[in-house]
Amino acid sequence: MNQDITALIARLMAHRWLPRSDAQVRRALIDEAFRAELENRLASVGLQLLDNPFAAHVAIGLQEDVTDAVFGGRDYQPSTMGLTRDEIALLIVIWALIILPKRERQLGRKSVEDDGQNDMFGQDKPIVHGDEVSSAILEASLLADFGAQLGGKTKIRNFALGKLARLGFIERRAGYIHEGPLLDVLLDYRVLADRIINGTLADVLAAAGRNVPQMIEEEDLDELDEDVDTAADH
Repeated sequence: MNQDITALIARLMAHRWLPRSDAQVRRALIDEAFRAELENRLASVGLQLLDNPFAAHVAIGLQEDVTDAVFGGRDYQPSTMGLTRDEIALLIVIWALIILPKRERQLGRKSVEDDGQNDMFGQDKPIVHGDEVSSAILEASLLADFGAQLGGKTKIRNFALGKLARLGFIERRAGYIHEGPLLDVLLDYRVLADRIINGTLADVLAAAGRNVPQMIEEEDLDELDEDVDTAADH
């Protein structure tokens, strides 16, 4: 087991993320002893496993109690992965446009193609990940709607989106922006959703003609957590 854990940690550090379908990752999700030892090994060097059951990937990150020691307790650039304020704002907008509807679909057991339709058997479906529930954004539409507020279309197209893609937050394919491996892993729904849905950004999105999903209640999220964890055992 020790060798498998060593290999998994090394792969996570080298690749930055791994899919939940990976054999060693899957073992970490369903084998309690393996998971406990993995977390102990990571904790011994100030790290933790980042596992959002609604994301298709897992990663590792700093534990909260060592953040100040690493980043100096100040607005240190690496703490934001080198992103400027405009780029962080762009990231939050993209997260809101992709992850908020995705989580709503996961709760309703709907796919992208099912949007707007009722499915009386939806609750019997398993929680899924990937393009089936995560819709893409047309890049030209994003630039048209938010370019002026987020640093200008040229800057976003030529620099900001490329940086977000290199960091693993998004993928750019044929003029569309898709969810990247880290978009739903590093940004926490429980922290961000309320601030977006009940904050100023909701007005900005609505003014651009974008639908803002309803806030998912905490008990519904807990139920989703249990459903995803149960599915992982099979």
